[in-house]
Amino acid sequence: MRPQTLAEVAQLTSEGDSFDRCLANFLDEFYLAPNAAALAAEPRRLGPQSGERGQVQDCYLAATAEELARRFSLSVPDWTTGEGRALHRPWFASTLAALRAVLILESPPAFRARNLFVSENALSRA
Repeated sequence: MRPQTLAEVAQLTSEGDSFDRCLANFLDEFYLAPNAAALAAEPRRLGPQSGERGQVQDCYLAATAEELARRFSLSVPDWTTGEGRALHRPWFASTLAALRAVLILESPPAFRARNLFVSENALSRA
């Protein structure tokens, strides 16, 4: 199943599917037909089930929704600012210390605001 919403990404992930694969499949579908409905429903929280990794994924989903809404002039869903949608400590997409400065500079604003530091093309699909 290819997720049509971010809520479906979280649901599939909670059932054992790969978060990265589900998010990539969602992005493929979203870019074909960008729409606010794909971002609107609040995804279930993954943190309680998967600990720190799930907390990062919860924040990643919120950042994704906000960034896509901004890019496509859609309304940012209210759930993106809810409790547990920002990390207390920074998380970097790479463990290489040499890349941290690059990730800090490149991170889209919605990610940076949640203490997530990713490459500028984190939501790109090739």
